[in-house]
Amino acid sequence: MNAYEAYMKEISQPMRDELTEAGFTELVSPDEVDEFISSVKGTSLVVINSVCGCAAGLARPAAIKSLENDNRPEHLVTVFAGQDRESTARMRDYLEGYEPSSPSMAILKDGQVMHFIPREHIEDYEVEEIVENLTEAYDKYC
Repeated sequence: MNAYEAYMKEISQPMRDELTEAGFTELVSPDEVDEFISSVKGTSLVVINSVCGCAAGLARPAAIKSLENDNRPEHLVTVFAGQDRESTARMRDYLEGYEPSSPSMAILKDGQVMHFIPREHIEDYEVEEIVENLTEAYDKYC
């Protein structure tokens, strides 16, 4: 690992921890993504994490706050764009029809995309608006 990679790993760890401490499972390899998608039953929230400000100030807090809802996905997973490039690329393969964006979130049912929130619907929105977007999707699909 070169100095840049070591620095980015260290700097991104609290960003990873924010989601894993809230109950998300990190998928850090393409094989983990494939295993998850091929075996998951029920509803899932997928967060494509990022080091950007809108991930820190909006996406992660909204994803976590949305889980306070009684109706919520059964499975919580995350991949980290820019850090775990291969697992993120593999997850994006399963998000067919949606342009890659980070941060972003998807609601899956039995591994199929039911709802997608791209960066454009995170950046410049309030946390509460993103939570509302998620909870409306939970009510519809969970």
